[in-house]
Amino acid sequence: MDVKITERLAEDVRLREIMQLITLPPLETDNNIYLDLLSSIVSQQLSTKVAAVIFDRFIQLFPECDPTPEALVEIDLEELRRCGLSYQKAGYLKNVAAHWIEHHSKGLKDWLAMDDEEIIADLTQIKGVGKWTVQMILMFQLGRLDILPLDDLGIRQGIVKLYQLDELKGKPLLAEMTSVAENWRPYRSVACRYLWKWNDLFKRQNLTVGA
Repeated sequence: MDVKITERLAEDVRLREIMQLITLPPLETDNNIYLDLLSSIVSQQLSTKVAAVIFDRFIQLFPECDPTPEALVEIDLEELRRCGLSYQKAGYLKNVAAHWIEHHSKGLKDWLAMDDEEIIADLTQIKGVGKWTVQMILMFQLGRLDILPLDDLGIRQGIVKLYQLDELKGKPLLAEMTSVAENWRPYRSVACRYLWKWNDLFKRQNLTVGA
């Protein structure tokens, strides 16, 4: 972990306590936004193991295991269903392919040159792709350092536990969580990775911090 990032996040006393308990693995990014979107749609509401099996079956449907947008829009919906996909997810995959043909067929889009909000606005045009999905791609595939996915249940639970916000609900809770996260700028993505990891450990080992 970059020393500058660690020092900045460690200014938050409560976050510093969980940082001392956790080592984050290096983040490997691939910048294949199209394929990442397809994978994200397949994995929605599924366990990691089941999602991997279905996505592998999906990939095997295509010559050389390459689900190009042109091939995906042409494939029969029932063939996608036989992979284990619902009609809804199969339709969403086709939506991604159609969007790519319409908006990105003239060449490789320079995602690295776009800011976070531009990418969110671009990809959430696709039916079946929500803001949370794009935020995950920004964090884990493009390596963006300052994403705050407050729609994520694990992040919300982690902030509530760590900063003892149990008595707040609704808009007051959202406002307080947003305020707490201001202390992590410009590295909110990294803080969230710590929170996810700590939340998992908390569930398994009942780890607590603070008084």
